[in-house]
Amino acid sequence: MKDSNQFQMSRRGVLAAGVAAGVTATMGASLAAAADAANGQILRAIPSTGERLPVVGVGTNAFGVTAPDELAAIREVLRTMPDQGGKVIDTARSYGSSEEVIGRLLAELGNRDRFFLATKTAMRADFSTGAAVLDDCFQRLQVSRIDLLQIHNFGGFDELMPHFIEYKQAGKIRYIGCSTSEDRQYPQMLEAMEKHKLDFIQIDYSIGNRGAAERILPLARDKGIAVLINVPFGGRGRSFFPRVAGKPLPDFASEIGATTWAQFFLKFIIANPAVTAAIPGTTTTEYLRDNQSAGRGIVPNAAQVRRMEEYWDALPS
Repeated sequence: MKDSNQFQMSRRGVLAAGVAAGVTATMGASLAAAADAANGQILRAIPSTGERLPVVGVGTNAFGVTAPDELAAIREVLRTMPDQGGKVIDTARSYGSSEEVIGRLLAELGNRDRFFLATKTAMRADFSTGAAVLDDCFQRLQVSRIDLLQIHNFGGFDELMPHFIEYKQAGKIRYIGCSTSEDRQYPQMLEAMEKHKLDFIQIDYSIGNRGAAERILPLARDKGIAVLINVPFGGRGRSFFPRVAGKPLPDFASEIGATTWAQFFLKFIIANPAVTAAIPGTTTTEYLRDNQSAGRGIVPNAAQVRRMEEYWDALPS
């Protein structure tokens, strides 16, 4: 999800209000619970291998920048992310120059090996060129191996899948998958999961967009497919933050370890056991710290998830 200035400003205001509300809400909580929330990182296993990943990563739709101050901010995110407990970076060929920026900055920082690097092939290309479409990702990222390569929005799916399998067998790709952020492509996602041995899927799912929980997330769990979640704060220009602007967190937020609205939204997502990791857009260290905090401590139980849904549904739209 690409952060607009409006989105960043609205989130910043909500973030400040949420922290203040969270401090008040957590007064009186046990020291043991606070310690667990601060230090207990939540990890989920990739079903096909058992490799474990932190449940909150970084989405990079807005990483294709050129202004020095913006590049410096992104460099700082990538520099400090491992120390914050983060590992998953998800990008795509269609995110402007994001792959190139990430590749260059990771090379400068020398910390590529501290990340789980995921990207996606072009949505529109001459797919008859096959391997060349995949090779473009390696060149732009300046790497010889990619942790996860995904077919983006099913662009060239049938043409590219044999090359994905070939590259995985050759050790160039560790995991293969496909992605969408559009509900209209859910039938294609279900078909792909049934027909192919995928390691990952990437899908849109959030407190305000729960359609994937009906069939896709249950099937992923049944099939042993890992799941990345995109647009966790609302997509296509419909950020959730304006809806909660000026509102304190509900009293029960302290029960799930959420002290900001971003953490509240992310806690809802990781409560689903089929979810491996959420990948919120993160362009500043302020947002990085906020988002990564959601990946520690408490995972909401089923009753708490229902309460979160009821609260959200009752808010004025």
